[in-house]
Amino acid sequence: MTENRNLPATQDGEDLSKILDGVTMQTRAAMLLMSVGEQDAAEVLKHMGPKEVQRVGTAMSTMPEVKQDQIEGVVRLFLEEVGGQTSLGMGANDYIKNMLTQALGEDKAAGLIDRILLGGNTTGLDTLKWMEPRAVADIIRNEHPQIQTIVIAYLEPDQSSEILAQFPEKVRLDIIMRVAALESVQPSALQELNAILEKQFSASAGTQAQSLGGVKTAAEIMNFLESGVEAEIMDGIKEVDEDLATEISDLMFVFDNLIDVDDRGIQGLLREVSTDSLKIALRGADSSLAEKILGNMSKRAAEILRDDMEAMGPVKVSEVEVAQKEILGIARRMSDAGEIALGGAGGEDML
Repeated sequence: MTENRNLPATQDGEDLSKILDGVTMQTRAAMLLMSVGEQDAAEVLKHMGPKEVQRVGTAMSTMPEVKQDQIEGVVRLFLEEVGGQTSLGMGANDYIKNMLTQALGEDKAAGLIDRILLGGNTTGLDTLKWMEPRAVADIIRNEHPQIQTIVIAYLEPDQSSEILAQFPEKVRLDIIMRVAALESVQPSALQELNAILEKQFSASAGTQAQSLGGVKTAAEIMNFLESGVEAEIMDGIKEVDEDLATEISDLMFVFDNLIDVDDRGIQGLLREVSTDSLKIALRGADSSLAEKILGNMSKRAAEILRDDMEAMGPVKVSEVEVAQKEILGIARRMSDAGEIALGGAGGEDML
């Protein structure tokens, strides 16, 4: 569903933009799915990938109290948007279980989860997308490094970063360098890997060659690693191949690179970011970036944020990094959806 721009009015003339002000896209999707019932929600979720289900599940489990007019507004907006369409276009880990259980209760969630997971023809590799990072790490821990590399390159960067965190430093470095050197995988290699995984998941083998890995993939995975682990791996890469380290670093998107996002993109990002995360993230940001972000807020909102930041006590660097990575994650998601364009490369102190 689109942002609050030129939204229609309700039957009694009330503007939907006012009713839905502050309600994020994920929350709207969660409200809609929880309104249509378990069976219909399951049918919709079958057509969504793990990341989309995870986002909606998160919105379900953290949804604040909503008003009846907001629910009606979300449904009305949905009907307005799909009224002229003949079908809905939807995207083709084990967080879903915990999230939907919290949102719907154990009994209802169990049936819903079963329908979702059994609804698609997932291959062995795709099944890994639904698993917790620690479980995936245990599965590939004793496999050949090249098998580990294919798995890490195949999965989404945020999940891959969490899987890498389960391995020793030396193994992490080796895998990242292999990912950076990887360009494509032959069908036979994917078939072999799927065959290994099918012994546990009973999935069908894939037969298509796939382009995997590369320096860009390595940089994307590095973006999601904790700062300490990221620095550790980067130092190791520099010792082996300084040019490769520079190439990866140049492709990494860091918080200060948000300065390259246009004003419209910043405004869209601000609609999805919580004020609490923003005021902590800006504590460690370049002053020019902070001013750009504040300049894209209303005068009143910018004043309140400045006052909140001034009233804050010392903040740990790790807390700033967590807030910045959270915002970067939202920015990357919006970039993947074509909503904004990203540019740029790329003992605890107190700020």
